[in-house]
Amino acid sequence: MNAIKHLLKGYAEWLKAVLLPLGPWGVFAFAAIDGSLLGMPLDAVFVGYVYHDRPRFLLYALLAAAGSVVGSSVLYVIGYTGGEVLLRKRLSPERFAKIHASFEKHEFLTLMVPAMLPPPMPLKAIVLSAAVFEMSYGHFVLAIFLGRCIRFVIEGLLTIYIGPHFVELVSAVFAHHFILLLLGMLAALVAVWVWQRRRQAAKTSGAPQPADDPAAVTSWRPDKN
Repeated sequence: MNAIKHLLKGYAEWLKAVLLPLGPWGVFAFAAIDGSLLGMPLDAVFVGYVYHDRPRFLLYALLAAAGSVVGSSVLYVIGYTGGEVLLRKRLSPERFAKIHASFEKHEFLTLMVPAMLPPPMPLKAIVLSAAVFEMSYGHFVLAIFLGRCIRFVIEGLLTIYIGPHFVELVSAVFAHHFILLLLGMLAALVAVWVWQRRRQAAKTSGAPQPADDPAAVTSWRPDKN
């Protein structure tokens, strides 16, 4: 136990030494590394920045979101240039087919919603999927940026009003109730889909219908009194 504590303390000191010279851009750099191939303690770093510099929490949220876009773009390039083989190795055929179907129906939400969620959400696999299933890069960037912005703004507000220890609480909740939370997000997606379908149906039913006999309409004239 003492060895683990000593290792964690040394790791924390190393992070501090790396981040201090970078200033606010340290959040951007860590987010970029975390979004690419290497996982980093991004949430802890972000919360630390906000806790010690609360007035600029929005700046840190934007930098973290932008860094995530840059890092995720590396995975996008990998996926777009031949990531299907890699993705199939990481996912079962059933899981691959489900993600493919989700991107076919709601590609923007399929990427944005996971980008909002903290670990253990497997975001890297979904980012690879977005490229493999040929999601446009513009939509990809917007989905990642918006999802991450929402996530980091919420984390920043919770840090300001609750304190930095909420990260441990959120991690514990996701670790023990991940399936329930995922089902809740899926239910929300279904509700949005149903609402969109009803809205589209209402617009279609309210549109003017073409006449059965166009010739009769054009030849009709009002009676002259």
